[in-house]
Amino acid sequence: MGPTASGKTEVAIELCRRFPLAVISVDSALVYRGMDIGTAKPDQATLRKTPHRLIDIRDPEDSYSAGDFVRDAMEEMKAIFESGRTPLLVGGTMMYFRSLTAGMAEMPPADAEVRAAIDAEAEERGWPALHEELRRLDPVAAQRINPNDSQRIQRALEVYRLSGRALSAWQESTTVGTAAAAIRFEKLALQVEPRSLLHERIALRLERMLDTGFVDEVRRLMRRPGLHRESPAMRAVGYRQFWAHLAGECSFDEARSRALAATRQLAKRQITWLRSENGLKPFDALDSGVADAISGVLAVR
Repeated sequence: MGPTASGKTEVAIELCRRFPLAVISVDSALVYRGMDIGTAKPDQATLRKTPHRLIDIRDPEDSYSAGDFVRDAMEEMKAIFESGRTPLLVGGTMMYFRSLTAGMAEMPPADAEVRAAIDAEAEERGWPALHEELRRLDPVAAQRINPNDSQRIQRALEVYRLSGRALSAWQESTTVGTAAAAIRFEKLALQVEPRSLLHERIALRLERMLDTGFVDEVRRLMRRPGLHRESPAMRAVGYRQFWAHLAGECSFDEARSRALAATRQLAKRQITWLRSENGLKPFDALDSGVADAISGVLAVR
């Protein structure tokens, strides 16, 4: 585990070189085909050498939920165990980690018609107004969700409209993914301190993305007839900001500044999640011997 730009992929590849491991990606953006540069997806040469499961399994027009991830990850883990290796789950989508290791509420599945209606309301009233509606319906969930977090606001309202029951009430009820309870997870986290160094790494990575064609990647995605800026895939940091630029709504420099700010906010949320995770073993991502330190933990298991 670790925040964005903490070097998780590089460490995972080195660990796979040393131990009989197989990587499962834990990233809500890497599941999408055609979203390569802006997600910092490992290149094809890397993936041939160290395959990553749950990468490129959806078209960007499709949705992919935490429940989908738990089901897919459990299937992949079973296959890896049967092959005599151990799964190495690598990524920064903390909700996926939590859903897999702690279980998640069994809630109504996504409904395209309800989501379209919510999106239409958001277009007219704005997401903060819908967040205020959520606050009246489900104050517990609203307190956890940022007024501009369209994806989570949409899901909370969708659950309520489909079931008449608050999302927070569902989350307190029966959980799924309990098969994972039979698995002992070793929780290893990369940390970058001080925070200013992580911000430098984030800025450098964004510049590399822009230098290697990120804007053209967004332009290609915009041409897909079934894709729009409110699609779940386009909520990944960077994509929405440069979509707005290509739509003529802001300058390139404004889009870059907004993408940088959004990525820093993502990292802050990831760090907050990590601090609340029980049983976590932290490692200094900037230490040249970080792979050795983690290997020492794995070698005694």
